Order: sequence, then structure tokens, then C-alpha cells
Amino acid sequence: MTVTLERGRVRLLLMCGLERQALARVLHRLEAHPFDAFSLATGAHLHACLGDPTAAQRLLERLVRQHPERADGWFNLGYVCESLGLLSASEAAFRRAIAIDPRLDRAWYGLSLSLIAQQRLDEALQALRKNTELQPMSPYGWYQMARVQLDRQAPDEAEKIIHHLRGFEPRVAAQLERETGLGTARA
Repeated sequence: MTVTLERGRVRLLLMCGLERQALARVLHRLEAHPFDAFSLATGAHLHACLGDPTAAQRLLERLVRQHPERADGWFNLGYVCESLGLLSASEAAFRRAIAIDPRLDRAWYGLSLSLIAQQRLDEALQALRKNTELQPMSPYGWYQMARVQLDRQAPDEAEKIIHHLRGFEPRVAAQLERETGLGTARA
């Protein structure tokens, strides 16, 4: 059976909401083709969706070992490690993804979350600045940056971010105002 046909079957199962059956097909394919990057990535994704992040981690570790040039594999490994509380491994994976593709904005964001969890706020702020430089209209990086500025005892900087968010994401700005009590005087 051709690779394209098998991938199509997996996609069809996923469209029908049959994740377990799709995972079974992917794992069966991996027995015959242990280096197939698509199957490794898809299997990891399905394990994570089905609530088994440890199995997802194992497949992603295989993926990056066999295909170390794949920034997406390193990013996904970082994400899964972060969800498991493996912050050093998460940080290392995000940094590897960034080394491969410095424009991978979500890797900068993931790195910032890992650094925040480790209370390394100055480094997290640098990663968030890079994230918002690459994705200036995404509120997630700006939101986290405001929170980091507050944790760094810089409420004026957090308020500037809230003001900036009002220009393109007023709901997120309002949420930050409610959570922090900042910015409400100027609204």
C-alpha cells in the first residue's frame, strides 16, 4: 500500500473522530517503517490527544533522534515535556527548535512559558519580546509579557502593554485589567 493512501486513511479516521483507530494504524505503520517522520509525529499527536503524554514524549524523542533537523519535532517535544513538568527538557527542546528555525514564533512562546515556570523572568521576557516581534498581533505573548512585568515588579511596563493591547485585542486588555487592577483609570 502506498504511503499516500495510508496517510489518507489515517486522515479519514481522524475526520470521523476515530482517534484510537487512527493511532492503531499509525503504530502498525511504525512497525514496518520505524523512521517515518509523519507516523512518528502523528502518533505522538494522537497519544497526547488521547491523554498519554508520556507515550507522546517517547515518539517525539524518536522523531528528533531520527530527524534532528525538524524544528516542529523539537517544538512538539518541548510542549509535551512542559506539560509533563519536565522544564529543563522542555527548555532544551524549545531552544533546539529556535536554533533550527529562529522565526518559529510558537517556540519562543513555549520557551517563555518554560522559563516562567522556572522563575527565570528576565530570560522569559527576552523570549516574549522575540515572540511578539514575530507575532505582533497575537495577544498571547503580550498577555504573558504583562504578567511577567508584574512579577518583575514593573507595573508601569505592564500598564503600557495593556494600553497597547487595547488597540487590537480589547478583550485581552480588559481581562488583564480585571486580573491586575491596572489600566482601569485610563479606560
